Amino acid sequence: MTSPEDRTGPRKSKAGFARIRRALLCSFAGLGAAFRNESAFRQEVALAAVLIPVAAVLPASPVQRALLIGPVLLVLVVELLNSAIEAAVDRISLDDHALARQAKDMGSAAVLVSLVGCAAVWGLVLYDISIG
Repeated sequence: MTSPEDRTGPRKSKAGFARIRRALLCSFAGLGAAFRNESAFRQEVALAAVLIPVAAVLPASPVQRALLIGPVLLVLVVELLNSAIEAAVDRISLDDHALARQAKDMGSAAVLVSLVGCAAVWGLVLYDISIG
């Protein structure tokens, strides 16, 4: 078993506000890296930049707005995780391997499922608004 001292390092040595600040900086660095290096993430950010303002101006209840915005943000989260999986797999090896392909395909499938879910929620809420 490792002691707390063994788990410290350049990324673990800060506490309190300094740790929160460091975490925020790392998060922004990750967003920047995804935006610079992942075209799918840029496309989904563009989609979010359209859909979120549309959700804000629709004649919808606050709950309906949350239902519209939530899945859009979820797509971005899943894309970030998929990109992280791909980067980690590529870091380990660029050789073709069945498990590497499977990991990347499963990450891609997760993005697809989140996009289908987003479309389904938008369709249902828009339908509800139109009959209401």
